[in-house]
Amino acid sequence: MHFQTFVITLCFTTLTACAIDKNDDTQAGADHESQTLTQQRLYELTDQATISEQSIVTTPMPFEVKAQGEPGTSESLVRRDEPTMSYELDAIAATKYMSNEHIMVMKQSQTPQRLVTTGVAHNNIRHATESLYRENYQHLETQSVKRVTNEPVSTFSIDVDSGAYSNMRRWLNQGQLPPEDAVRVEEFINYFEYDYPQPESQKVPFQVSTEIAPTPWNTNTRLLRIGIQGYEVPKSKLPASNLVFLIDVSGSMRAADKLPLLQQALTMLVGQLETRDSISIVVYAGASGVVLPPTHGNQKADILAALQQLQAGGSTNGAAGIRLAYQLAQQNFIQNGVNRVILATDGDFNVGLASTEELIDLIQRKRKAGIALTTLGFGSGNYNDHLLEQLADEGNGNYAYIDRLFEAQKVLNEELSATLLTIAKDVKIQIEFNPAQVSEYRLIGYENRMLNEEDFANDTVDAGEIGAGHRVTALYEISLSGSNGQRLPARRYQSDNISHKPSNASFNNELAYLRIRYKLPSESVSKLIQSPVMDSGINARGGDSFNFAAAVAAFGQKLRGGKYLESFSFDDIAQLARQSRGQDSHGYRSEFMQLVQLAETLDQSENVAQSVVEK
Repeated sequence: MHFQTFVITLCFTTLTACAIDKNDDTQAGADHESQTLTQQRLYELTDQATISEQSIVTTPMPFEVKAQGEPGTSESLVRRDEPTMSYELDAIAATKYMSNEHIMVMKQSQTPQRLVTTGVAHNNIRHATESLYRENYQHLETQSVKRVTNEPVSTFSIDVDSGAYSNMRRWLNQGQLPPEDAVRVEEFINYFEYDYPQPESQKVPFQVSTEIAPTPWNTNTRLLRIGIQGYEVPKSKLPASNLVFLIDVSGSMRAADKLPLLQQALTMLVGQLETRDSISIVVYAGASGVVLPPTHGNQKADILAALQQLQAGGSTNGAAGIRLAYQLAQQNFIQNGVNRVILATDGDFNVGLASTEELIDLIQRKRKAGIALTTLGFGSGNYNDHLLEQLADEGNGNYAYIDRLFEAQKVLNEELSATLLTIAKDVKIQIEFNPAQVSEYRLIGYENRMLNEEDFANDTVDAGEIGAGHRVTALYEISLSGSNGQRLPARRYQSDNISHKPSNASFNNELAYLRIRYKLPSESVSKLIQSPVMDSGINARGGDSFNFAAAVAAFGQKLRGGKYLESFSFDDIAQLARQSRGQDSHGYRSEFMQLVQLAETLDQSENVAQSVVEK
């Protein structure tokens, strides 16, 4: 009886397997037919007679790797930050991936040869909307157009961070347009040097200048540029520094663009230290500890040995590390010197302090005690841009993203004085527009730096800092009264009898009134700088610094959707930048033009890929 049951079961299993094989063969035939149709569609869209290895690039979805945590930890670490690899497959394999929407297609002719030869363009293009990363960015609505009769006053905090620009470069170089929330236009603009007048003396830490000229993307409006130039302090004249490196060595930092790059970057900073400087190293993962106690800057061998022995592994208890770093900085505090914690991480804090608010409260208390916080971001995949920018802002420091060794050289070598030495704090800008001269205005960028009008004169309200040699640029697009540049519709019940003329006739020639408040680093009461912006200052054409800043601003707006750019294209942006490149000793402006062209190529390729998906 048992034997008969076994035979019947075996026969039934065999018949089922045969049926499955037949269905698989049928499905394979259908898949092949689908792939053939998809190939034909590719040929039509890309004008290619055949599909070559260089024409199709596959970009697999990120994979998860279970990594064992450090001894003594109960949880295993889920790895999502491994470098995403790109593989070139043959035509059949590529079309198989394409049917699953895992590839993008790019015509060779769409990638300028000069980009390929310089190493800027990479063959790993992705859909910008494809959810491949769990990176964290603050969502911000783009600044809107304001009617002067309703809101004549605009107030905001300055911003000298540059992290958004280098992070954008990382996205483009890995073959994808950045998310809109990753683009902060003011950080794009302030990444570059401009030819602004230098302060006449250090009694006033910076010099303010303005310039007005036609808006490149809208001839009916004008662009008002406000420039602030901080006074320069040579490296040799920097005060003694008490620096505490707080380094993330958790498992998420294993990738080549994280801890290894971080070690190289901080090695550059060590090379700038002198005997009077002090450096300490604190690390954190599942637990935190002191790797290097306070050590004089001339003991470079000991410092570099401590840096090179670092290895990544474990979970991320960043809060405990910050507490320990501040404790070490406080113990070694240098009166009238630079006292700063430098946090280097991907920002993936997942264990430790109960809330971000508690962490920020700690940073604010230490800021008042004279210890600043600078944040250096590394890596991709799990990068927390929002947290690192927020911590630096609360810590009276600056935030930079290190995507390559050249960026480390810029931040920690070329701009060392600006990175370490604060010359003015709580810097606020307020501009009041004259409704008789200006009908509308729009501040470009600074979405997360806006202040209330009453915050300007309130010295308890925190604002941004300026480092030695820093430049700050703000751009307003304005519509002059009576021009054709108005974007807002006329109001039904607005009376024409209402006079917008100033009460004082001497104000008639003023477009706006500019006020700037700041505090010296050791003071708690702000100082005021103010001056009118006259209509006689309107130029027929902007200078090179003006136009290059406008090109960078247009690029940032383009990456955020280009709501106010009219028909201004990537080509127009590149041409404007090319015509106003001016001095470019470090090649940053030339690289900017390459990035604009790369973004255009990626944008075109994305449109091609989207057409493939829709068909």
